[in-house]
Order: sequence, then C-alpha cells, then structure tokens
Amino acid sequence: MPFWALSLGLVVFAKGTAAHGGHNMEKIVDGEAMSVDPIDSILWIHILLMMLSFGIIFPTGMVLGIVRNRWHVPVQILGTAIAVPAYFLGHLHKGRAFAKNIHAGFSNWLMLMLIVQIVFGIYLKFHITKGFHGKIRNVAVVGHGIVGKLMPVVAWVQMLFGGITALGYCRDDHLGQCLAHFIMGSAFIGYGIILTIIMLVGQAWLKRTGRSQEFFDSLLIAAWGCVNTFTEHSWGSAWVGNDIQHTTMGVIWWCAGLAGVWLSRKRDGGPKRNFIPGFVILITGWAMSAHPQHLPLSTMVHTVFGYSLMAAGLSRIIEVSFVLRDANSISEDGDANSFQYIPPFLLYASGFLFMGATEEQMQLISDAGITHVSYILVLYSFAFLVFLFTNMLLHLYAVNTLPAAPAKDAAGPARVPRMNGHSRNTDSRQIRDAEEFELEGLMSDDEHPESPSTLGKNNEATVE
Repeated sequence: MPFWALSLGLVVFAKGTAAHGGHNMEKIVDGEAMSVDPIDSILWIHILLMMLSFGIIFPTGMVLGIVRNRWHVPVQILGTAIAVPAYFLGHLHKGRAFAKNIHAGFSNWLMLMLIVQIVFGIYLKFHITKGFHGKIRNVAVVGHGIVGKLMPVVAWVQMLFGGITALGYCRDDHLGQCLAHFIMGSAFIGYGIILTIIMLVGQAWLKRTGRSQEFFDSLLIAAWGCVNTFTEHSWGSAWVGNDIQHTTMGVIWWCAGLAGVWLSRKRDGGPKRNFIPGFVILITGWAMSAHPQHLPLSTMVHTVFGYSLMAAGLSRIIEVSFVLRDANSISEDGDANSFQYIPPFLLYASGFLFMGATEEQMQLISDAGITHVSYILVLYSFAFLVFLFTNMLLHLYAVNTLPAAPAKDAAGPARVPRMNGHSRNTDSRQIRDAEEFELEGLMSDDEHPESPSTLGKNNEATVE
C-alpha cells in the first residue's frame, strides 16, 4: 500500500475513533462546552507529548534542515514517532468530554501537514532527477521547505486552541475579546521572535534588501492599524464599551506607520533607522495600562502588561538612537550588545501577559484566590522559556553555518569572527544558504557539488 494511502487511512480511522469511542457526549450539559469530569491521565499524556513533538522536536528539526545537517531526518523521525501515538491518545481518553470544538477540527489539518511533509521527505530521499521527476523534485524541495517552516506557526495556533478547548473558553459572547487577546498576544511574541532573528542572524538578509528594519516594522504597523480601524467597531451601530479606544488605537497605528515608512529612507535613498516603531509600542502600552476592567485582578494584570509594553518601546528607542546610534550593530564581530536583548524579551513577556488576561481567565484566577503577583510571575516564566528556546534555536543555526575554523596553535582552535552568527566576509554565502531549501542527505553528489560553504561541515554535522 502506498505510504500516502496508509497515512490517509490512519487519519480516517482516528476520526472514526473520535466519533464512536472515548467521548460520551451525554455527559455534557446542554449549552456547556464540556463535561465536569477532570482531565484524565491519557489526555495529560496527549498534551505533554504533543507539546514535546510539535513545540520542541519539530522546530529543532526544522533548523537542522535549514542548515542541511545530517541529524535533520533522525530528529524529524523522532518527532513523528511521538506525534502519531499522541494524536490517537487525544481521541481515546475517558475523562473530560468536549462538545464540537475548533481544536479537534484543526488537528486534522496539522496532521495533514505532517503527512505532506513526510511524503515530500521520502520522495526527495529517492534522488529521482531524470525527466518529469526532475520538475516534480523542484516542487517537492520548495514545498518541503515551506511546509516545514509553517508547521511551528500552525502548531502554536493548535496549542492555543487546545488550551482554550480544555477550559471551555472563548464561546458565545466571549469570542470577540478572546480573539483580540490571543491574536494580539501572539503578534507581540511573533514580533519579539522576528527582532531576535534579525538581531542575531538576519543582518546579511537585511543588508541585501536595501531597507532598514524600521521600514518593514512601520509597514506592518500601518497595515495592522488599518485592520483595527475598521474591525474594532461595527460601523452603523452604537459605540459601546471600549470601541472608541480600540478604534483610535488603530488610527494612530496607521498614521504612525506611514510616518515610519517615510523616515526609513535617507535623502540619497539609503536605509535609515528611526524611532517610530518603538514609540508606537510605547504609546500602545500606555493606552493598555489604563484600559478599564471589570475585575481588580484584571486591572492589575493589564497594568503590568501595559508597563511591560511601554518598557519594550522605550528600550527599543534607546537601543536604536543611543546604543546603536542608527547602526545595525556596534560590535566589530557582529555579536549583539547585551542591551539589545531587552526589547525583544519584553515583547515576549507582553504577549504572554495579554494572552493571559482574557475575561474568563481573570475570573478563574480571581475565584481561585491567586494574587496578580503570582500569576504575573508565572506568565513571565513562560516568556523566559520561549525566549530561551528561541535563542537556542538561533545558536544552533549560527554554529552550523560557520565554516570550519583551522587550529591556530596547540592552545586551541582559532575563532572565526562572526557577523551575527556568521563569518563576516561571507554575507553572500549566508544569503544563498537562507534561500536554499534543499537539505543535506536529500541531495545527490552529481546534482549539487559541495560548495565552500558546506565543505567539511555537513559530514561533521556540528551541533551545539
């Protein structure tokens, strides 16, 4: 039986299992999202294994694939071996029962992506390059890279859906504010990750674009502001709640974004840095810190969220204007200054604080008697873990794209100067590596001869 047919059969079987076993819908009271049963051990195992595979193993394998490391395939096989049984455990548990929900439906799309990724990988392993298969192979190479890079984002969304479903949140009247919190919170975390990537390994790409980072930041801010301006209020209806504040926030975003785009170019057309993105973050934090809330606990959490966002914006302005003095880096070897880590981390923290401040979460924490101090410390802990993991993945990428350094003397090997994780005189190699989706072990020797950028590296498979 072909592999794709077998995989499709497994998905269909799992859907049948979900429909006919393990989920007694009679236990759910009409109008409720779930039963009152506790989460049993099988469901906890499902949660932990899925977080391990899609949250840690697959992103690590993705980075190893980008750098064409020979450990890419074994790591992805390990992740698949954990994810597939965990998927079935999610349908076989006997504890808390759930009504129809988005987590169950979205899981099939995530597993379909995994199946497509596996099929691409197996096909590329055959090294069929003659005739029509040569064109198919090019499509498979690009598809394998795109799907692999999308999976961490889709997995993040699915994990959020899982948490929402497990607690029965974001239904009926709570849906709108829930979407706002989780979308904006994830956006802050994503922005922090992008800042970290550009700071540590993305300077060559940025140089190639001929634009400053603030150009892209301001463009995104302007686009997001336009969306907020026309979606935060149902036009033609009465203004209620915080509609005015949300809409005016969207207005200032697109106004400031347009100004930032204009200021991102010098008179001669060269890239120029500016303060606009940092100021937008700062003023957004100020607005959110004064956002009226129904619960005292929610007020405190939103206040700390606003202060964290204000600190992120202020530190970003200081970084660009006073630490870097409009340059991309102040270090000769390209390593980031310690102050540069502050703005991205505060964006991670702000994202988690905002995602953790929905109405239903605040009610649950308040009823449990948990103070805002304890809750905020937990959310900051999550931010540190994601910040750590992101830096670990970027370190893994950087050390595996360095050329082999010859030994200088018996005292130890000479260190190769780096530009944000790369050799300073190999910007063109960095750009080329970033654009290649072909993976080491999926290429035949006669297809692509070993280039200086990979010579003596892939066989050693450096992993730190």
